[in-house]
Amino acid sequence: MTTRSLPASHTDRIAASAGMPWLGWLRRCIQAIRSRRQLAELDDRLLSDIGISRAEALEEASRAPWDLAPRRR
Repeated sequence: MTTRSLPASHTDRIAASAGMPWLGWLRRCIQAIRSRRQLAELDDRLLSDIGISRAEALEEASRAPWDLAPRRR
C-alpha cells in the first residue's frame, strides 16, 4: 500500500475553505523553522554563493517562527 500526500498549497486551500486559516499559517511557520535551520547550517562557501554573510544567516535563523515578513535590506 502506498501513501500519497497532498501538496501543502492544496491542503492550505482545503483548510481555508473549511474555516481554518490558522492551519495554513501554522504550516508556513513550520516551513520557516525548517528553512532557517538549514540556512544556519550552510558553510561559508555556500553562503557566499547565495550572497549573504554568516552573521546575516544567523540573524535570519534567530527570527521567531511567526515572523514571516521578508527582511528589509
